[in-house]
Amino acid sequence: MWYTYTKLFEFNATGWILAMTAAAMQAQSVTGPQGAGGGILDPSKGNFFRYDGPAGTVVFLVALPLCLGIALASGAPLFSGIIAGIVGGIVVSFLSASQVSVTGPAAGLSVIVATAIVSLGSFPAFLTAVVLAGALQFLMGVFRLGLLADYVPNSVIKGMLAAIGIVIVLKQIPHALGRDEDYIGDFAFLEKSGLNTLTDLLAALSAPHPGAIVVASSSLAVMLVWERLQPRMSGFLRLTPGPLLAVALGLALNALFRALGSSLVITEREHLVSLPVAGSPREFLQFLTFPDFTRAGDANVWIVAVTLAVVASIETLLSIEAADRLDPFHRITPTNRELMAQGIGNMVSGLLGGLPITSVVVRTSANVFAGARTWMSSFIHGWLLLLSVLFFPKILNQIPLSCLAAILILVGYKLAKPALFRAIYAQGWSQFLPFLITVLAVVFTDLLKGVLVGFLFGIFFVIRANHHAALTVVNQDRHYLVRFNKDASFVNKNELRSRLRRIPGGAHVIIDATKALYIDHDIREAVEDYLALAPYRNITVELRNF
Repeated sequence: MWYTYTKLFEFNATGWILAMTAAAMQAQSVTGPQGAGGGILDPSKGNFFRYDGPAGTVVFLVALPLCLGIALASGAPLFSGIIAGIVGGIVVSFLSASQVSVTGPAAGLSVIVATAIVSLGSFPAFLTAVVLAGALQFLMGVFRLGLLADYVPNSVIKGMLAAIGIVIVLKQIPHALGRDEDYIGDFAFLEKSGLNTLTDLLAALSAPHPGAIVVASSSLAVMLVWERLQPRMSGFLRLTPGPLLAVALGLALNALFRALGSSLVITEREHLVSLPVAGSPREFLQFLTFPDFTRAGDANVWIVAVTLAVVASIETLLSIEAADRLDPFHRITPTNRELMAQGIGNMVSGLLGGLPITSVVVRTSANVFAGARTWMSSFIHGWLLLLSVLFFPKILNQIPLSCLAAILILVGYKLAKPALFRAIYAQGWSQFLPFLITVLAVVFTDLLKGVLVGFLFGIFFVIRANHHAALTVVNQDRHYLVRFNKDASFVNKNELRSRLRRIPGGAHVIIDATKALYIDHDIREAVEDYLALAPYRNITVELRNF
């Protein structure tokens, strides 16, 4: 059975991988600024590990509970979330041209996944839909549909990042206080428990767990102090990430509480990481679930596949835009190649029993803020996920969720710093309003709905700006000049008609289109209508370069 699925994947993907490997390795090398120790940050030279090794470790610590939580919320086997994280790290990071983006199971797909598993009647049937969705995503990249990401206004992308930062903080405070009723990867306002982000926060504040508070506050303090001390360190200490120290402190504190018989000890299973434990490689393989390809002709499976492909692609494109904004080297990711890489990743994940994957902003943000420079950080995080389930799951299952919540709270704060709001406000209301509306919409709905609302408002302001800037009308006595300052489209039709309507009878009008390289058909019709009506008002019209 394993041999069959391996060969099936090779048939679909190996040719494309071999064709792109040389270009991939060349594109993945960073030829930008030099590192602190000198030398170009080139993975082939090994300098990457100074930054990407620690960053990959931090992303692994953040991704582990997120993968498990999203699998739990999706009604899927817990191990399917880990598989998706492993594939996102090892496969997609290698095929993608993004240097800082991290791929894995996405909270935004959990509702779709949970509904699909129920409607299709089995998890293997759903995995067939995941494989088909990956194939569709690959074709979307081939047909260059990645260009859709270029039409999202920058103010909306910035608003999405700030909103995710706020949501992370609001969602992780209950976990830091020891309330873990909602899974740690949930970022929607309405929760499965019937509560919402704010009521869950109030419930956590009313009944906190003392041990969780001590662990979370200590972890947060260690990271803040280490951020100041680390640049002054040398050798191994300089490579040690603050979040790793925070996790070590969380483990040590809880072990100390247990040894002392303190009431602060965190023993409840729901307050700790819950990684599936495999006693041997054979048992590990038993965790895998394989697709039921006998359902490949089922129309319902195809409906789920198309839904997953579209939603996952939209979320990936939004996340890639966000990743490029976070990237300290300002590198631009080719979105069509990203869709192809994500498509292959979803095919592999589905074949191995994993959840559908997308590029995800939370893990990407943690990656950037941990100091990642190249794609190797995501690659390392994927291998760490694989090694963790093979060799040390029992140790990881002792990590308090409140400790990991502290790491995410710091990531959230960095995404939504007050300075960001002040900077966008200084750019004017045309930038600030779409930004603020996106923030509010994401916080009080979810990522995709919030970005859609922000996108609509952003487009409105773009139309409004074009509406007023496209035309200039000047006059001397009864001589009028109507000049197009740039290309004219249907957006400018109302402005043109209004300006022409205000010209008095008996005037001589020159309509000059010299500066417009393109005139929309709607604009031409508006001018033709004016030409037809002008004689009735004793208006003469002269067209120049129209």
